[in-house]
Amino acid sequence: MKIHYKFSPPVFVGSVLMIALLVITGAVWPDASQSFYQSIQTWIETHVGWLYILGVAIFLIFIVFVMMSRFGDIKLGPDHAEPDYKYTSWFAMLFSAGMGIGLVFFGVGEPVMHFLAPPDVDPESIAAAREALKITMFHWGLHAWAIYAVVALSLAYFTYRHQLPLLPRSALYPIIGERIYGPIGHTVDIFAVIGTLIGVATSLGYGAMQVNAGLNYLFGLPIGVNVQIVLIIVISLMATASVFSGLDRGVKKLSELNLTLAFSLLLLILIVGPTVSLLQTLVQNTGSYLGDLVNKTFNLYAYDRKDAWLGGWTLLYWGWWISWSPFVGTFIARVSRGRTIREFLVGILFVPTGVALIWFTVFGNSGIDLIMNNGAQELAEAVNTDVSVALFKFFEYMPLTQILSGIAIVLVVVFFVTSSDSGSLVIDSLTSGGVTDAPVWQRIFWALLQGLVAIVLLWAGGLAALQTATIVSALPFVLVMMVMCFGLYKALQDDALRMRNVQMHHTTVQYSKTSVDWQTRIRTLNAQPTRRDVNNYLRTVAKPALEKVRSEFEEQGFKVSLKGITNLRLEISQSDESVFVYALRKRYFTTALAMGPGELVVDEETEEEEEARAEQDDGTYYYRVEVFLEQGGQEYDVMGYTEEQIIADVVTQYERYLQYLHLSHAELV
Repeated sequence: MKIHYKFSPPVFVGSVLMIALLVITGAVWPDASQSFYQSIQTWIETHVGWLYILGVAIFLIFIVFVMMSRFGDIKLGPDHAEPDYKYTSWFAMLFSAGMGIGLVFFGVGEPVMHFLAPPDVDPESIAAAREALKITMFHWGLHAWAIYAVVALSLAYFTYRHQLPLLPRSALYPIIGERIYGPIGHTVDIFAVIGTLIGVATSLGYGAMQVNAGLNYLFGLPIGVNVQIVLIIVISLMATASVFSGLDRGVKKLSELNLTLAFSLLLLILIVGPTVSLLQTLVQNTGSYLGDLVNKTFNLYAYDRKDAWLGGWTLLYWGWWISWSPFVGTFIARVSRGRTIREFLVGILFVPTGVALIWFTVFGNSGIDLIMNNGAQELAEAVNTDVSVALFKFFEYMPLTQILSGIAIVLVVVFFVTSSDSGSLVIDSLTSGGVTDAPVWQRIFWALLQGLVAIVLLWAGGLAALQTATIVSALPFVLVMMVMCFGLYKALQDDALRMRNVQMHHTTVQYSKTSVDWQTRIRTLNAQPTRRDVNNYLRTVAKPALEKVRSEFEEQGFKVSLKGITNLRLEISQSDESVFVYALRKRYFTTALAMGPGELVVDEETEEEEEARAEQDDGTYYYRVEVFLEQGGQEYDVMGYTEEQIIADVVTQYERYLQYLHLSHAELV
């Protein structure tokens, strides 16, 4: 039996070989590997930590600038594109892919750790409690999501707006052009595959430890490597089963389940915990986080050297988020087609940050309150000893302990299944040249390989070494992301220029240049044409008008094509790289919702099929003939235009296109 495959050999084979090399060294020489990578990380923290701090600050400033500028109106896709997913599903997938499991793992532990050992104030004081939540949110808030947003926006923009493959290499297109399809592009994608797989595998290993701790607490299951290996196998098999379901039925459904379970757990803790105090601290934590944002963003402790703390926390987190950004960014881009850039960035920056703020306030402040006011020293000891058991130790001080622990275990397992599934989806896309319909066996291969890597490293004690190696790899990617920002800015400038000069349309221009019976025009505007009406109009009026335009341009020596029968597309080549597109397509709308969204009709039918369909038209829909340019639908109707008016509209849009080319060339010069 012939095995079908669809992958890019340089990326697929190169990734497998590099992963094998890293895993073998981490498994055979775990201590030596950890020592080697740790020495590199220490050097980075000591000598170039400032670059991490500056880079992340630049990413946040850049993303906020793009969101608030005119670039925010640009769609991630053609101008007529609509989002593929509703808000709830979209937010659920952002939450699950980005850091959902991290919130569960560190929700209690990190605020308590900062409370017990803060960098600037006395431990276990009121000031330490305030500072603990500010530090935690600084590491999990806007900065983390700005890192993801840079990669996600670059990939989504160049993929859906410029029809480049959904690959990290595409973000470099404005800088290196077609060379993204060569060795440079292969290297960038291999780096993304390695970071994604090692990141997911190490998370699977640590997640198995937390699930093991929870099962030990609930059922007395022994804690040990063998049990954790079995848990990884079970989670990997569940992820493999989810792979068969695809993105919509697999990752989307699991993400929605994650969100439901997470908010259920959050509400239970809010209700059974110190509710009023938590609501008060939520408001104060929000203000404290925002008020100290600028200072913490640029704080390197240059006047009061705290290199160990900075390297063990802030720089560690920045490196971790950066190393995960190819995975998370690619996944977010995959599910975000059709949104405006502003909507996209608001959703990525503020919704997850808001969720993190609520989560850490409810869990972190509850844990701090137990230690400060209720003598829960065992919780403090558990956090310092093994953070994976901190959550379950925390539940001991709450009512409904067994129920809370059970929900938490299910939540952790489902989160890791989602992470493994989405990781397999992303890696398969990265190694397949950006395609989304590769054979299922390829995704299964990556899902099983993630589990195998986690098992090998857990058994050999090499998880820490590979995690450190992943964080170390963030240094070169900081520079790649800066190039991404520059390339994206250049492309957005060009797109905004095109929108300003091409998309501005006023039908009065056409009607002032040609004779028209205004009474007839009013009747046309108030009509609700059927499918037969628009097909007849496109054949008898619009197509002859475009044929005349084509003939004129051909006589002037241009390369011109006119395609379609009832959906028409005129292309005029200005050069090898620049083409003017003027298309007319049908869209239908329900008569009861005249202003509602319309569906695009792009099929070409035979005359007999058209007649049969027209006979079945019961008046439920009416049709429009809308103009589409290269960047997408312009949302105005030309139904009822005369041949002269269609020609005038083409000429007007062509004139604006030439103006765009002129201004674009002038800016380059």
